[in-house]
Amino acid sequence: MKIKAYLKPHCGWSMGVRAIMEKYSLVYEDLDIINNQNLYAEMVEKSSQSLSPCVEVDGIMLADVSGEEVENYLLSNNLVKENSIDPSAPTNSACSDEEHERQAKENQESSPVRFF
Repeated sequence: MKIKAYLKPHCGWSMGVRAIMEKYSLVYEDLDIINNQNLYAEMVEKSSQSLSPCVEVDGIMLADVSGEEVENYLLSNNLVKENSIDPSAPTNSACSDEEHERQAKENQESSPVRFF
């Protein structure tokens, strides 16, 4: 199975997709759409929309999906077998307010604003 996951580095939805990939020990391409504009453009072209995550499984694009939706697709198409492993992250939620605050703080520390 060939899987390409168009994900953000820090995003609750993206972490949920990664958790499903880990749960089923799936090999996949983790494509960073934030730090690579070409990958973002590829995702938009293939999915016909700009929201993420998007996961392509053997040429089938699952657009704007949660980890839970990816898992449901994999199970319902008999691409994986159900298991009792708990995912390492929530599979159907955005980042918490605390995570957004931490990310904002990191961005401020790494990218100072300069006025000229």
